[in-house]
Amino acid sequence: MLSISKHLSLFRLDNKMRHAKNYTDWKQFAIEHDSISGLEAWKYKEVSNSYDHLNIRTRIDMLRRLRQEKDDVGLLFALNEGIHGNQGGMGKPILYKLAKFGTKRLIEEYVDEIVNALEHISTLAESSDVSREDKQDFFERASHCFGRTALMLSGAGSLGHFHLGVIKTLFEYKMLPKVISGSSAGAIFAALLGTYSNKELTHILRDDILLDPLQLNIDNNPKRLVRDQVDSVSLKMTLESLIPNITFQEAYEKTGRMISITIAPFEEHQTSRLMNAVTSPNVYVRSAVMASCAVPGVFPPVMLMAKNVYGETQPYLPNRRWVDGAVTDDLPSKRLARLYGVNHYIVSQANPLALAIMKGEEYMPIPKSAKNIIRFSSHEFLKTGEQFSRRYLRKLPDIGKAMNMFYSVLAQDYEGDVNIVPSFSFVSPQKILGQLTTDEIKALVTDGERSTWPQLEQIRICSNISHKLEEIVDNHSNHNIKRFYKKSRRKTERSMTSTLLKKSEIDS
Repeated sequence: MLSISKHLSLFRLDNKMRHAKNYTDWKQFAIEHDSISGLEAWKYKEVSNSYDHLNIRTRIDMLRRLRQEKDDVGLLFALNEGIHGNQGGMGKPILYKLAKFGTKRLIEEYVDEIVNALEHISTLAESSDVSREDKQDFFERASHCFGRTALMLSGAGSLGHFHLGVIKTLFEYKMLPKVISGSSAGAIFAALLGTYSNKELTHILRDDILLDPLQLNIDNNPKRLVRDQVDSVSLKMTLESLIPNITFQEAYEKTGRMISITIAPFEEHQTSRLMNAVTSPNVYVRSAVMASCAVPGVFPPVMLMAKNVYGETQPYLPNRRWVDGAVTDDLPSKRLARLYGVNHYIVSQANPLALAIMKGEEYMPIPKSAKNIIRFSSHEFLKTGEQFSRRYLRKLPDIGKAMNMFYSVLAQDYEGDVNIVPSFSFVSPQKILGQLTTDEIKALVTDGERSTWPQLEQIRICSNISHKLEEIVDNHSNHNIKRFYKKSRRKTERSMTSTLLKKSEIDS
């Protein structure tokens, strides 16, 4: 039982953490908070019913001994026996929610030992007992088994500037995943990450260069009662100033980041699409973002544009129109898992509807099992409602389409493994689609940064191994999307050249 003075100290530290000016200060306050609350001692106590501490300790000692004895073959064999993100239950959310900073030291020790072992194997000389082929085979299989981390940026209207603060923090502390998805407002910031190199992003994010095109020049009249909505012309001009006119293929080749943009079909009997360098390499990123931002009833549906085989711009699926990606698949976790082997999700969630659901569940005084039952029942009810709309509202297509979109929005899952959410719980509806002042944008960006700080250590621990595997595979593998695309493009260019030469011969 804590004394009154300790409770007062914890209260003061909570306040200091909320108003911290930077992550360094926040971290210091958080560690001090854990020390006073007794959770710092909890971190060093290995024994717990929440995870298999004996299994993790045994593996740490074995890997460390093999590495120190330079038994490279034995080390590789031991790593092959098990390398996954939830070793001994170390990925359980409860282990990261108790303390303000970090988790059990045993888990951190295990992650560090795995990273050291992977680095050791990857740097072995060609003359070692472990062949280059064995290393390459192991790292590719280990990367596939362990999986990737993805950042998913939700739809949020004008509140999407919150994502910028999240991105700035993850980028600054080198925890930005290579797999990134975005829908609606989130699509804008996903596109920025996918079309600018690390060097360019360092300059852009450090100097707040994005604030000017995002602001849309309304500071001169910030006190009016009714805000102007962002119209399609303003949105198009903003996207043209922010996003280079390149394809998903070209964006991947430039940055190495695998961005995906969610779009929803405007026509009936069509399915939503996830636009990226795998599914739609020749589609223009900016075009997909414009479609993903096309809120039904606010912006007109969008026709996608792409490059043809000759590098010319032409419509992509010209008979189709697309709208806001958040309508059907705000967080495309299943598709990212299938395309990129993702099994760990960081969600930057600023969707007002999702926030209402998440924060409501957070304060529901009922067991988790009951919450799951309620959630399942709600999904089944919504599914029934959607079927009813499809069957009985055929003669009223506009109403039926609106109802189907409504059910789709409510039935989605808006959470990930790590959820970064704003401090606010309610937002004025006029702000969601309205133009914001510079001060309002800066406040959202700052809130994004502060909301990310409490999650940084969990992200570091849970994604450190996958980042190391990604790094090693990129250095060792001869098979990746980037090289395939370049090869394909060269092949296409040769084919075009050959065709032109033949045509020239015929003409002459």
